[in-house]
Parts: sequence; structure tokens; C-alpha cells
Amino acid sequence: MEKRHRIFIAINLPGDIKKQLFAYSEKWPELPAKWIVKDNLHITLVFLGDLTDQELGDACITVKEVAQKHSSFSLNINKVLYGPPQKPAKGGFAGQAPRFIWAEGEKSKELSDLKNDLEKSLLEKIKFAPESRGFTPHITLSRISAFGFKAIDPEERPEINENIDLIFTAESIEVMESVLKRAGPQYTVIESHALGE
Repeated sequence: MEKRHRIFIAINLPGDIKKQLFAYSEKWPELPAKWIVKDNLHITLVFLGDLTDQELGDACITVKEVAQKHSSFSLNINKVLYGPPQKPAKGGFAGQAPRFIWAEGEKSKELSDLKNDLEKSLLEKIKFAPESRGFTPHITLSRISAFGFKAIDPEERPEINENIDLIFTAESIEVMESVLKRAGPQYTVIESHALGE
């Protein structure tokens, strides 16, 4: 059987931004959450799923071509909250526990154009299912245990909705591989492509 690679295209974060976001892992010790290791913090642009060696090669070429057509741009991470957003219900999370704590960024034309161009170009070469819901840049900080969350008295659940102001320049996009290990996923950069000047 041919080996497959679990691949996604991402924007990695500068070290100082990762450090500031990772600091939130100390903030809500009562939450049944598994925090993402600092080095794994990133913004996923396109999730491609399990690719063959041939498809991975095609993806790398395509990402390089797309990167050259887009300039570097500024990103503003401005909120830490539960994700993904849910339709309002009485008492907040009435039916479902949140799945994540994540940091959300401002939408921008540059980011949307880059994501759309990546999806369109990659779909010409590879079969994958683009996300149907609208794209808001976000960084997953932790995964929440639904069972553990529901076990906390609703009055005791922390309100997580913090405004932050972390700005950095996205200068490259990375083809990343996710390998599931016992301790959690391990991410490796396969290729990094600088955005055009």
C-alpha cells in the first residue's frame, strides 16, 4: 500500500507571537483542555488530507507558484475565545460544548485572496474537499474535552472572550505534514515558500 502524507498549507507564526499565545495555557487550569505545544501553533489556510507522494509533489509546486503571485501582508490576531462559533442559545453553550479555545484574527483581502488562489490552484491538481464555511483566520490553542466540559457546573465555566492585539507580517506559506503520535500530532515543514515582494 502506498504511503500517504497528511498535508495542510499554513502560515507559521513568529516565535514571540507563539510565546504570547502559549502563555494562555496557564490561564484556565480548571478547563479540561489539552493545550497545543508552542511550536505547533499556526494558521491553517487549506487542509488537503492524505496525499500520495505524487500529489504531495504537485502540491509543493502549486504552493510555490501561488506564493510568488502574492505579496507579504500584515495579520492582526485580536481575540481569544471558544471555537468554533455557535449559534446563540440560552445559557451560552446549551447543546454543545465548545471544541477549542482559539485565537482569532481579523479578516483581510490579502489573506482571503491568498486562500482562494491556493484552493483554486490546488483543486486543478489534487482531489480534496475545500471547507464550505466562511474562513476566519484562527490559531487553535487547545482542544476541549466535551465530556469534561459538560461535567463543570455551567456557572463555574470560565467566560473566554479576550481582546488582544498581536500583529505580525506573513512573509511565507508552508506545506506542512501532520504525523499522529501518541503524545499528539507532530507537525513538520515539508517546504516553505516566501511570498513575492
